[in-house]
Amino acid sequence: MNMTELSNADVSIRVREFTLTVEGRSVPARVWSSNPGAGPAPLVLVGHGGSGHKASQLVIDIAEPLVRHHGFVVAAIDGPVHGARRAVFDDGVAVRQEFRDLWATGQSINGMVNDWLAVIDVLSNLPEVDAEAIGWYGISMGTAYGLPLVAANPKIKAAVLGMWGTSRVASERLVVDAADIHCPVLFQQKAADEFFTAQGQSELFDAIASPNKIHRLYPGLHTDPKDDQLRDIEAFLVQHLRHN
Repeated sequence: MNMTELSNADVSIRVREFTLTVEGRSVPARVWSSNPGAGPAPLVLVGHGGSGHKASQLVIDIAEPLVRHHGFVVAAIDGPVHGARRAVFDDGVAVRQEFRDLWATGQSINGMVNDWLAVIDVLSNLPEVDAEAIGWYGISMGTAYGLPLVAANPKIKAAVLGMWGTSRVASERLVVDAADIHCPVLFQQKAADEFFTAQGQSELFDAIASPNKIHRLYPGLHTDPKDDQLRDIEAFLVQHLRHN
C-alpha cells in the first residue's frame, strides 16, 4: 500500500492519501498528521455526512485543530456513494439522496464497517499512530455507519455520535449495535433538526450501553458543527484519548 503526499497550505500539517481494496471495493482514504518525526499520537477516525466526502469541510474543521494543536493523527474515508468512489465526483443534494436510497435498503452497513476495519489495520501500523488511543467522530451519516463500527471494534476508546435517530427507516440495526458500545460517548443533537425527531435521537442515545455517555443539545438546524458544538468535539476527544 503506497501513500501519496498532497500539497497543503499549512506546512505544519502533513496530508496523504491511499486507496485499499476491500472485498472488491475501492476504499479511498485521507490522513492528516504532524510532520514526520513526531512520536506516536492518538488517531481520530472521522465519518463525513451524507452529502460530503473524505475532505469535506466537516472533516477539515476537526482534522486541522486536532493535528495543529494536539499532534493527533486524523483519517477519513469516502462513504459508499461518495467522493472518489463515484465515477464522476459530485457532492450535495443529489449525493445525499443516493445515500438515503442506499441506506433504506439496509444493505450498506457491513461493507462500510469492513472498509473502516481494514483502514484501521493499515493506520495502526504507522509509526506516528498510537493504536491504543483511537477515537471516532461522526454525526448524521457518520453515526449511521460509525455507531456499528464503534460497536464492532473495542480498539475505539471514545466516540462522538449523534444527529441520527430511530425515526430514520432501516435504523433498527443501530439500536442493536448500541448495546455493544461501552466506551465514553458524546452524543450531539440539534434543537431544530429538520431530518430527525428529538424522540428518535433520544431513543438511540438511551440504547447506548456505555455508563459514560453525555447527551448534549445545541441550537440550530441539521448543519455541520460550529462554535460550541465543534469545540466540545475537540475537547471530548482530547480528554479521552490523550495519555496523562
